[in-house]
Amino acid sequence: MTDDNPLRPPVTPESEPFWEGALRGELRVQRCLDTGRLLFPPRLLSPFGAHREPEWVSVSGRGSVWSFVAAHPPLLPYFNERAPYNVILVALEEDPRVRLVGNLVSGESAWPGENSGLKPRIGQRVRAVFDPPEEGIALPRWIPDEGEGA
Repeated sequence: MTDDNPLRPPVTPESEPFWEGALRGELRVQRCLDTGRLLFPPRLLSPFGAHREPEWVSVSGRGSVWSFVAAHPPLLPYFNERAPYNVILVALEEDPRVRLVGNLVSGESAWPGENSGLKPRIGQRVRAVFDPPEEGIALPRWIPDEGEGA
């Protein structure tokens, strides 16, 4: 397999606190100081309040599968070698309007394609885990929350 990931996420001034938290195994999102609403993806200004500049907060890392897809070849070579794998959209427990994309995996450091028997379900409870850092980035992935079957 090639290790040249074509979708390495960019670290920008707006997203840097998210990636710093991920390196520590912490899921962080922004919150509007005026309304308390959570925001994702990261942005410079809150669209909800007069104060406008959001703050960064840690969240539980728990949520539920809102949607999912199974990726099968033909794909870009990097992903073709790893397919089939799942991609899930997770609605956060603290605010289901905030959704993050990731993969459902059986355990920390597992690539989604290694989980051939692991199938996401709409509404399935999940929690965030973080890959070991690669090139200064730790990607959030999702595992079934305790009490949930695979």
